[in-house]
Order: sequence, then C-alpha cells, then structure tokens
Amino acid sequence: MTPLGLDMGTIDGIDRQILGALQRNARLSRAELARLVGLSPSAVADRIRRLEDSRVILGYSAVVDPKKLGYGIDVIMRLSPETGQLRNIAKVAAATPEVVECHRVTGEDCYVMHIVLASIDELEELIDRFTPLGRTTTSIVNGTPVPRRAIPLDRSR
Repeated sequence: MTPLGLDMGTIDGIDRQILGALQRNARLSRAELARLVGLSPSAVADRIRRLEDSRVILGYSAVVDPKKLGYGIDVIMRLSPETGQLRNIAKVAAATPEVVECHRVTGEDCYVMHIVLASIDELEELIDRFTPLGRTTTSIVNGTPVPRRAIPLDRSR
C-alpha cells in the first residue's frame, strides 16, 4: 500500500489505462489522455495527481540511446563486498556517473550494477574503482533480447 492508501485494489481500470498510456508515452497531454480514457482533462489531471501523490507514478523520463551519446559498451557488474564495505559500494556507485543502475540483491553478490562506457579502455579504471571494496564479476552485454519495458498492469494473469 502506498503512503496515501492507494494500492492495486484501489487502482481502477481508468487508472490502469492512464498508467499504460503514460508508460508508452509520458509526453501525452492531459487532453490526449482524457480522449483515450473518456474523461475530462481535469478529471485525468486529478487522477494523475493522486497517482503521483501516492507514489504510484515516481516520475517521468526520456529513454535515451546510450550509443547515440558515445557509450558503446554496456557492462553488468556484480559485487560481493569485503567485510565492512557494504555501504561504501552504494556510495561509490552513486558517485560514478557511468553507473546508470545499482541494485542491492540477495544471493552470493550483494550488488548488481548496469554501467555504460564509451570504450573498453574505460573498463579497467572502472573495475579498479570497485575492487578495493570487494570481489567483482564483470560481464559485457552483447545483446538485449528483452529491453526495459512497461510494468504489467493486469495482475490477474
């Protein structure tokens, strides 16, 4: 349940339509969303505000192709921390702009990071930044058969 008491049980079909449309294109105007869901723009704005206030919608962003910006290498790095270094890994990851995602996970490794680099030459320096904190396992991504996609909104499956 969200801080304002909104959960999947109180999100109705219209909310799901709005969420689905925004996940496909966050730049849709309130008027366009209203036409899609059959409500007035003010009613859609109220629903979006409620979804934002309850933190169902966490924000809006543009999907950017890293290769078009010169980042031709995608790396997945797993880290198993040395004793006492668990929290430091998150701090170093947050201070490293090339780390575009960092997840704390269960299992043998405690962190999994998605990193973008301009060239393979940058990989050694990046690994060197993290090895004092623990054991790293690095993989270069050579394909993405399932890219990031919208969160499924129909939980009845």
